[in-house]
Amino acid sequence: MGKTFDGKTVIITGAGKGIGRATALEMAARGAAVVAIARTESDLARLAGEIGCKTVQADISTADGARAAMAQAGPADCLVNCAGTNVLETVLEMTDEGYETVMGINLRAALVCAQAFARARVAAGGGGVILNVGSIAGYRGFEQHLCYAASKAGLDGATRVMAKELGPYGIRAVSVAPTITLTELAKAAWSDPAKGAPMMVRHPVGRFAEVEDVARAIAMLLSDDAAMITGDTVAIDGGFLAV
Repeated sequence: MGKTFDGKTVIITGAGKGIGRATALEMAARGAAVVAIARTESDLARLAGEIGCKTVQADISTADGARAAMAQAGPADCLVNCAGTNVLETVLEMTDEGYETVMGINLRAALVCAQAFARARVAAGGGGVILNVGSIAGYRGFEQHLCYAASKAGLDGATRVMAKELGPYGIRAVSVAPTITLTELAKAAWSDPAKGAPMMVRHPVGRFAEVEDVARAIAMLLSDDAAMITGDTVAIDGGFLAV
């Protein structure tokens, strides 16, 4: 693997677990200096021990918390908005608390972090990449995913606006839509064959995604090899949305 990101710094939110952690490991392996933002100090300490990254322990569920985290993170060339959460509620069961939790982290935090990153890049002369981690849930109606689906679809829409408005400054914005990705939580949730098998067969590749599948795609989209990709949502779904 080439050191394609030598001299580059990438900020990754939600870097303590799952896709965010895998992306931090992947980007470090490709030569990037990683700034990891996460809520749990022990997760950050483990990651720092592995790749020597800068860490920012923060709760970005509030706008002030997200702004403070970005200020502490410092300047960077790329931003990966990977922090996410879900509260399983149906349309009839949705609560204010569930809405605020999901929207606060999945959408508002991403927009606030993107704004802070973009302002810094413009002040520095432009250039850079914002990558927002969405979901196939923004395109398909999964039960009990009301607020989650809304947050991820909103993030895709916001990505298009970012691409339009920030393009003149040389800043690209792209989102990805992973399918079910086998984080520790997902492994537990989908381990029952009665639940997992019917969903898995809807993927032409015959499996769910591993976190490394998503991380490698993110790394490619952050690289100069993807210089003509902006404003798009790239499905990392083994063909799920296509068939």
